[in-house]
Amino acid sequence: MVCNKKNIFSRSVVAVSAMALACSLAKAQEVNPSAQYKTVDNILYREGKLTEYMQERCRLDVYHPVGKEGYPTIVWFHGGGLKAGNRSVPEALKKKGVAVVSVNYRLHPKVKSPVYIEDAAAAVAWTIKNIAKYGGSPSRIFVSGHSAGGYLTSMVGLDKRWLARHDVDANQIAGLIPYSGHTITHFTVRSERGIDGKQPILDDMAPLYHVRKDCPPLLLITGDRELEMLGRYEENAYMWRMMQVVGHPDTTIFELDGYNHGQMAGPAHPLLLRFIRRILSSK
Repeated sequence: MVCNKKNIFSRSVVAVSAMALACSLAKAQEVNPSAQYKTVDNILYREGKLTEYMQERCRLDVYHPVGKEGYPTIVWFHGGGLKAGNRSVPEALKKKGVAVVSVNYRLHPKVKSPVYIEDAAAAVAWTIKNIAKYGGSPSRIFVSGHSAGGYLTSMVGLDKRWLARHDVDANQIAGLIPYSGHTITHFTVRSERGIDGKQPILDDMAPLYHVRKDCPPLLLITGDRELEMLGRYEENAYMWRMMQVVGHPDTTIFELDGYNHGQMAGPAHPLLLRFIRRILSSK
């Protein structure tokens, strides 16, 4: 695997040897092999009057270390184009000294935008308010996800109105790590409006619309620009550029050469873990 970091216009800006990268990522995954973990399944993260479909889909699992306090937590959103998918804890994130909150959310066509984002925000808010019960720190919450999950990550972290509905400031999030997420308006949201998937739209349902200087640290990861879904790398590269323009102090982009959209999550996980350790070491 070769990662290009902050490589916007040239594929040769940063060249990382396979051995050097392997050593770097190995450090990101150092763990105590004797540590114990448990999973609390099927927690309903919505309250109040709920439909049958909300009771079915608005649930999460908490995978966490046992006997530890103050550990970081990753809220993880699955992909599937906002149309499919189910929660799971990525194997590469298990036994790494972090908790993982894996989340289901309601799906198209049973619901339409912005319901997906509303559910994602409710799950993040639940985590911030409840993770201490499991030993985690509410000030060490990171949000991540692949594809549609990456889109939800960015929308919840950049557009502050969704978490504000739960009396949570989006800037309480310690870091955002979208994997190959749209930064323009999601293609399923465009389809709901009768807009073709090849017609880019940038409105308030686009993470790019909400670029701001004061948002949490941001790590953008995509697959190879020649193998990714339509323009996905270039969308994220523009997000990186606009974050520089507004003066955001901590936005990084990685392009994973040789990996397509579906393949890129595996090699992205160690980068996520390394990012978490860097952010926490700076506090």
